[in-house]
Amino acid sequence: MASIFSRIVAGEIPSYKVAEDENYYAFLDIAPMAKGHTLVIPKHEVDYMMDLDSEEYQGLWAFARRVAQAIKPAMQCKRVGIAVLGMEVPHCHIHLVPLNKESDMDFRKEKLNLDADEMASIAQAIAANFK
Repeated sequence: MASIFSRIVAGEIPSYKVAEDENYYAFLDIAPMAKGHTLVIPKHEVDYMMDLDSEEYQGLWAFARRVAQAIKPAMQCKRVGIAVLGMEVPHCHIHLVPLNKESDMDFRKEKLNLDADEMASIAQAIAANFK
């Protein structure tokens, strides 16, 4: 059965897309730690990041870098934090979290609950900076 992320890539489940190319997809986390919290995935479903072939692994990180560079000005943050956990969804993914202080990236804290209009606005702001 396809992961929820594969179903998002296929268009079966809606998402707040911020960037996409032929191999990778970036979209807002629906339970964000901070406004602009974005997930970056390979379109090809692989459970564990270390199982990606070298080319896809390097491509994923290059794409994530470009997304992080778009997040920083859009969210007016000091840094973009990066985490790879991969335990909650069996599809390799990178968390990119806008940071103004280290505690902004605490996976134990209560997640934000943003309405659809705000999520769409954030996604558009990030997408506008993606190069």
